[in-house]
Amino acid sequence: MKKITGGVTAPKGFTAAGIHCGIRNNQTKKDLALLYSEVPCNAAAVYTQNKVYGAPITVTKANIADGMAQVMICNSGNANTCNADGVEKAEMMCEMTAKALGISPKDIIVASTGVIGMTLNIEPIASGIPKLAPILSKEGHADAVEAIMTTDTKPKEEAYEIEIGGKTVSIGAMAKGSGMIHPNMATMLGFLTTDCAITTPMLQKALKLAVDDTFNMVSVDGDTSTNDMVSIMANGLAENPVIDSEGADFDAFLLVVKEICTSMAKKIAGDGEGATKLVECSVHHAPDTKLAKAISKSIITSSLTKAAMFGADANWGRILCAIGYTEGDFAVDTISVTISSPKGEILVCEKGAGVPFNEDKAKEILLQEEIHIDVDMQQGDGEATAWGCDLTYDYVKINGDYRT
Repeated sequence: MKKITGGVTAPKGFTAAGIHCGIRNNQTKKDLALLYSEVPCNAAAVYTQNKVYGAPITVTKANIADGMAQVMICNSGNANTCNADGVEKAEMMCEMTAKALGISPKDIIVASTGVIGMTLNIEPIASGIPKLAPILSKEGHADAVEAIMTTDTKPKEEAYEIEIGGKTVSIGAMAKGSGMIHPNMATMLGFLTTDCAITTPMLQKALKLAVDDTFNMVSVDGDTSTNDMVSIMANGLAENPVIDSEGADFDAFLLVVKEICTSMAKKIAGDGEGATKLVECSVHHAPDTKLAKAISKSIITSSLTKAAMFGADANWGRILCAIGYTEGDFAVDTISVTISSPKGEILVCEKGAGVPFNEDKAKEILLQEEIHIDVDMQQGDGEATAWGCDLTYDYVKINGDYRT
């Protein structure tokens, strides 16, 4: 597995573009992105489990029910959610895109992100799509990433290549996410591309397995978005032997998808609204994996723990508290907690009780931009890692007047 440049356009046959079309008032921010494959793709996706979900999800589910897609169109600045004409507008986006590219409107993944409950003005999109199609290029991935961002402060993209069946296969990704992020699939928008030859059922399986251990292990603020979606398109241009069952080739493909999704998940957590620190929590030797996941999520979603991380306060009691209210059957008197960063590590709890430690050293460790919380339960083989961020004053500032 080798890291490469190019994001979603790294795989063969994919091009992208992004522009400001006028959905946003700020003309310096791009707000419409297009991703295109020169040939039809097998496609798969996972969606939010929020009962209130955006119209684009309804349309995308219908469009890729046959397991096929060729294009992704996404706007930022308006979520197109809780609107009476939402589905109509999402379908119009597909029809306009199809016309511009000469494809079927049913071969399109459509997405929107931004404010909930505001009617989507279709006119800027109608004027923007014809401008996007002619500028599709391999270099357009950077503009596309920028166009899907909302409160994100950093673009999020990744690409890798790996040899499968004697052929070089590439996988790329771009994602957005900064707030309204909580584990419940998928915690943001993510778009993956690959030139791998793989059937739709195996593509769906790989995506679901990867998401369960990555995007579903991220929380910024405890709120599951209405528009969460992660999709993947595979156009087969790498010409590897088709992956149609589990085995060595599928395992290699899954390895890269998980690596990309892990990278995207960490970037999203580290770029949480108002965040100053990425907080990673790993749970080891839990009774089982399900419990390890639940405990790691409980810790990174604890508002008190997040606030302590912001204040560089090694208040380990908050970590134990979050462990303790996690549902499940486990003991507490075997648990140890270690906090670490590039400045070192320090044991703060052993066998469920505090141990003497140097507060100044702990503070130095917690003042870094990436913090790791390691929980050893000593009760089994369950392992899991979750990602979150600190809770800062700026989170309230950003969300206090987000709409107005």
